[in-house]
Amino acid sequence: MNSSKPTTASKFNKNFNKVNSILERKLRKFLTGPKKGETFELRNGLVSQYKHERKDAIQRVIQAMTVGKDVSSLFPDVLKNIATYDIEQKKLVYLYLMNYAKTHPELCILAVNTFVQDTEDPNPLIRALAIRTMGCIRVDKMVDYMEVPLTRTLKDESPYVRKTAAICVAKLFDLNSEMCIEFGFLKSLKDLLNDSNPMVVANSINSLYEIRDINQNPDLEIIEINSESVKNFLLCLNECTEWGRITILTTLTEYNSKGRVEEANHIIERIIPQLQHVNPSVVLSSIKAILFHLESLTNKAQKDQILKKLSAPLVSLVSSSIPEAQYVGLKNIRIILEKYPNVLTKELRVFFLKYSDPLYLKLEKLEVMIRLANETNAPLLLSELKEYSMEFEPALIIKAIKSIGSVAIKLSGQVVIKSVTLLNDIIEQRGGELVINQSVIELINILRRYPDKNDIASLIIPIISNHIQELDKNESLSGYIFILGEYPKFFSNLNEKLSALIEEFLEYDSIIQLNILTTIVKINLEYSNQSYSALLQKVLELATKECENADVRDKAYIYWRLLSSNSTPEQQKKILLTKLPPIDSTISEFNPQILEILLKELSTLSSVYHQPSDTFIEKGYTKITTKTDKIEDIKDFAKSEIINNSARDENLLDFDDDEIENEESSGNVNNLLDELNDLFSTPPPQKQTTTNNDIISLFNTTTPATNNTQQQENQRKDINNDLLDLF
Repeated sequence: MNSSKPTTASKFNKNFNKVNSILERKLRKFLTGPKKGETFELRNGLVSQYKHERKDAIQRVIQAMTVGKDVSSLFPDVLKNIATYDIEQKKLVYLYLMNYAKTHPELCILAVNTFVQDTEDPNPLIRALAIRTMGCIRVDKMVDYMEVPLTRTLKDESPYVRKTAAICVAKLFDLNSEMCIEFGFLKSLKDLLNDSNPMVVANSINSLYEIRDINQNPDLEIIEINSESVKNFLLCLNECTEWGRITILTTLTEYNSKGRVEEANHIIERIIPQLQHVNPSVVLSSIKAILFHLESLTNKAQKDQILKKLSAPLVSLVSSSIPEAQYVGLKNIRIILEKYPNVLTKELRVFFLKYSDPLYLKLEKLEVMIRLANETNAPLLLSELKEYSMEFEPALIIKAIKSIGSVAIKLSGQVVIKSVTLLNDIIEQRGGELVINQSVIELINILRRYPDKNDIASLIIPIISNHIQELDKNESLSGYIFILGEYPKFFSNLNEKLSALIEEFLEYDSIIQLNILTTIVKINLEYSNQSYSALLQKVLELATKECENADVRDKAYIYWRLLSSNSTPEQQKKILLTKLPPIDSTISEFNPQILEILLKELSTLSSVYHQPSDTFIEKGYTKITTKTDKIEDIKDFAKSEIINNSARDENLLDFDDDEIENEESSGNVNNLLDELNDLFSTPPPQKQTTTNNDIISLFNTTTPATNNTQQQENQRKDINNDLLDLF
């Protein structure tokens, strides 16, 4: 009877085979060696005989390039996959070529034949892709091969290819402007301005603008706009994308229609529908073009009717849900209101502050609101400004109080009385040093605006007198001292107030000291009695003997000399009691010339900065280096070159004794650095002659140092002068 249990021999054979297979697997793994890495796998995939593997490898290469890995070593292998009928794969290869063309300019020329063939492909997408890639490869050698394909694509039957070729002309002009003009590409680009396709026209204009920015030849006229071009622009306007519309509208702004009323009116009528566009930039560009051609119209009623149509688009800019977009719109509105103040007079409520508005937006809205103030909306505006002055943000409080003063100065009549009463209420209800000082400053400005109205002075001066102790030593105290001299009859205990100012005369700033000096001289001339004369004598002695500021001393001496001269009191009053002219407004205004420039640059950074573009955009940057900078650059370059050349080992394949060689090379580098520091060290001024002679001796190694003949001295002087010019 056979047993079912395995024998000892079978168990041994089974275990032996198992151990043998494990050892064989480990040995096989050991003999295969380490993995070659990702680059090796990608290279094998790029040269694979299967299409899907090659395409997958190209996709992985682009992924690695996108995340910042250096895959430039795969350039020859990627270039082999350029000839394909797969558009997606061709796009990936072209993208790789555009990124790494500068690192392999010689190999990049190998793809020229494929580019030229692709510009003749039946598919317009491939033709456009080929000419776009040729333009994006910033290699000088590529320029020589662009004549035929670019000439062909500029006249291509497909508008998509033509608009792509138009941008390629600007890239070619940047690389070689002479070739671009010689082969007629610039002329062909100008001809595309009259193309039937809107996108071709827009791209041609953009390309010409780029060429104009980089053009160095002032005699070369880049953009030529005539009546025929304008008609074509207006026809293309409604069919362009939003950025194409912005480009065309900007071009229409540069067209001069003065003296041609019908043409200007036609342009405005065609632009007005663009005011309803959803893109704020298109709306602003349309407003800019309309305002530019509005000057060519002669009928005032027609102008007013067109300006009314701008109200709703401007309001839409402020109604945006994005605070940054609102801010840009408000900045542009400020420029427009400077030229056309009646555009938004009925839209005051739109600019009321919201609780969720950021601070910069609130401040800008206040700037617009005070420009919209008139006799009709003044009560509503002042009540709104009072609420803003009760907020918790100091900048908003100051701006609200300033706005109340600006409205009072801008308007007259009952608005002034209401503004003064409002400022008094703010002082009483809110209080605080910040509120009181700013309110006093605005009250003094109102007095300066209406110097001859005693009813206003009788309201303002008691308010200021009740808060003298809370005024700081800056603008508010200086204004208080000013009105002491201008309206002395409205102050009780005038002698005590002046005495208190004189007691602390030396502790004040120079501006306040000058105001005190002027005020006491005015009061002494107005009321000549013994008490005021004593105050005058005291302040003149303090100003001339103990004051450290030269301006205060000089002014005191001038007053003293005039008052002690033989001139009559009437002559002294005529000289010393000259009043300041009244202020017209505290609202900031643009210079008329700058305003005209800003109106032409609406919807650009100039409208946000409120400065012409020439003030912050440099047309050509040239670095200005001093002699010291040149010397330092020469020193650093010389050190790096000598160290690199000395530390470089000739036998690059000898890896023996690395540690010993590293120590020796580091020692050599340190010694070289010490020697270079001695050679290039800047000598002290008193030893300049000795150092120059030492440098000269480096060039005169064959001449003994003790030889001092006249000829050698002359040679040394010549070399010395040459070295000084070099450094």
